[in-house]
Amino acid sequence: MDPTLPPVRPFDYRVAARHGLVTAAFCCLIAAGLTLAKQAAWDVQLVYSLAIGLTSWLVIELGRQWLTRRSPIPWPLGWRGFALTAAGVCLGFAVGTALGDLYSGGNQGGRPRMFASGGLLPGLVTTVFATVAISGFFYSRGKSRHLEALVALAQRDAAEARLKLLETQLEPHMLFNTLANLRVLVAHDPARAQQMLDHLIAYLRATLGASRSTQHPLQAEFDRLRDYLALMAVRMGPRLRYTLDLPDDLAQQPVPTLLLQPLVENSITHGLEPQVEGGHITVQARREGARLVLTVIDSGVGLGAETRPGGGFGLAQVRERLATAYGAQGTIELIAGSAGGMCTRVTFPLKNEP
Repeated sequence: MDPTLPPVRPFDYRVAARHGLVTAAFCCLIAAGLTLAKQAAWDVQLVYSLAIGLTSWLVIELGRQWLTRRSPIPWPLGWRGFALTAAGVCLGFAVGTALGDLYSGGNQGGRPRMFASGGLLPGLVTTVFATVAISGFFYSRGKSRHLEALVALAQRDAAEARLKLLETQLEPHMLFNTLANLRVLVAHDPARAQQMLDHLIAYLRATLGASRSTQHPLQAEFDRLRDYLALMAVRMGPRLRYTLDLPDDLAQQPVPTLLLQPLVENSITHGLEPQVEGGHITVQARREGARLVLTVIDSGVGLGAETRPGGGFGLAQVRERLATAYGAQGTIELIAGSAGGMCTRVTFPLKNEP
């Protein structure tokens, strides 16, 4: 097989069955109309209509799927489409008429009983009109679905590109902050600076491994967060305490990469660092119905402090990432704690599990 050729699309039985049912219903309407016009008895009209219509449908459907087996467009274009429709008309009329004659007991003077009063021309015209009409209907529906699929693909690609852009903006922001802190430690505490550098290398190695994807399991997000908190703990010492709470049944839920780290960074920078005693950060994941709820809770200076003007760079980026990945279904809330501190609550739909 030539590797340069596109892959063969499998036969779509669902679409074929749907087209066959619509064709059969259309044939019943034609039979009812001809019966009312007193061309022949109802059962004769029905057999002729179904035999001609379904034969035409079978020829066109099989030909369509075979001719487009390597094409993303589900209908043959140009002369192939016209030739396929003409073949469906001719074979449908010839085979269907023969089957109708077998049922009705032959023909009258070379004319099918279905059209005994008007000759072959009305039957051929009816077959041409019906086949072209139903083929045009299927073509327009197929083209509409194809264009919708292209639009959805373009939107998905744009969303992934936007997420990657946001991630490239977040990484330097975190890295510059860490390097600035490392610079201070090198002068005052070389041993802690070395420990912080080791954690930074481990964090960047994990980040590089996830850089080719816009989503990863929630477990990977928590692992990455644990590396980041270990990095910050070297600098802050006992002033930083943290708890990570991830239930096992949510560990494989897909989430956008770098979703939690900006929230934790915001809590450390604007919540814990302004306090002499530091504080505690708790990151939790839980299920609420069909939604995933992620919370970052800190015991810092609280939402009303001057150091929390609107959430800063990290929260703005998380809002952008939620809007890009989930639209209006992704939300983020900032909730002030009753005894100080702040809770950041992120919610979005759970992915359906197999």
